Amino acid sequence: MSKPKVYFTDMRTKIGEGAAFKLVRLIKAAGLDKIDFKNKYVAVKIHFGEPGNLAFLRPNYATEVANYIKTLGGKPFLTDANTLYVGGRKNALDHLESAAYNGYTPQTTGCQILIADGLKGTDEVLVPVKGGRYVKEAKIGRAVMDADILISLNHFKGHECAGMGGALKNIGMGCGSRAGKMEMHSAGKPYVEQKKCTGCGACLRVCAFAAPEIKNKKAAIRHDICVGCGRCIGVCPTDAVRAAQDESFDILNKKIVEYSKAVLDGRPHFHISLAIDISPYCDCHAESDCPIVPNIGMFASFDPVAIDLACAEAVNKQPVARGSLLAEREQITGDHFTDLTPATDWRVCVDYAQELGLGSADYELVAIK
Repeated sequence: MSKPKVYFTDMRTKIGEGAAFKLVRLIKAAGLDKIDFKNKYVAVKIHFGEPGNLAFLRPNYATEVANYIKTLGGKPFLTDANTLYVGGRKNALDHLESAAYNGYTPQTTGCQILIADGLKGTDEVLVPVKGGRYVKEAKIGRAVMDADILISLNHFKGHECAGMGGALKNIGMGCGSRAGKMEMHSAGKPYVEQKKCTGCGACLRVCAFAAPEIKNKKAAIRHDICVGCGRCIGVCPTDAVRAAQDESFDILNKKIVEYSKAVLDGRPHFHISLAIDISPYCDCHAESDCPIVPNIGMFASFDPVAIDLACAEAVNKQPVARGSLLAEREQITGDHFTDLTPATDWRVCVDYAQELGLGSADYELVAIK
């Protein structure tokens, strides 16, 4: 059996060809046209970016991908599901306004935008997970499951709970309804180091479930309410909120894989990852810290496992960016994601995805000029 190919191009451009057009050339080389798009509904799963975050993918990339799909006869729409946390994308109305604020509109992208799980995050489909160890029926946004074809267009980055955020994270967590996200986040609950806590209340303001509480000018997290989303970890100004040192994040990663399997099984899919502006945390944050390494480039593949591993290995080959959060870590081992979030192992995601038959870690990298 031949190795899956991951196609790659750097961010160098030339006069007359910008990065977004170079991306189209990449996905053409990767064989996107092998999929029969004629009169098919095509969900282009993307993250529109939390307002205040500037690391999310610019809409120019989505525009050119959608335009190319239309030339192949497809009917593309951009989609994402509502968030579990309080923020600019917690319901479809706020979500669409946030998308527009960040430049994503039907007018700028040339295709419609549908919030996958509806107005309040409750429009979901129960999808069986073949071989699932933790999830038997994934709760997926209906618009995603109504589509004939799934294209993942994601910003590759670090993540405070999963270790890294790539194609599998974009699909599994991103396509889950609100109840689905709660199911995936049911473990990995953080705690507060009391000596570091100043009682500022940042964790309380970002939590959708009022799990943190302030007593005697110190925060504590009620685990009977906490869903383990990890937002409080990223917003704490003193790093007092810490990830639990147990296997819960491993389970989170495996549930993400099982949700990805539910989304991808039984229909054509293709994956595009841009390893640029590689922030330490998710684009769900209302801010974006400076990149941890230099920009790398763009990747495309039919294999979600291969493309995630290719991106991760490319990041780990890069020097640490001076002044970044990664540069402040006491220990630099060369595994940038583990150095950023030592409580979670990003490899669990790709290893488990390979075990469930979503792809192969034994890939061939094909460079495109």
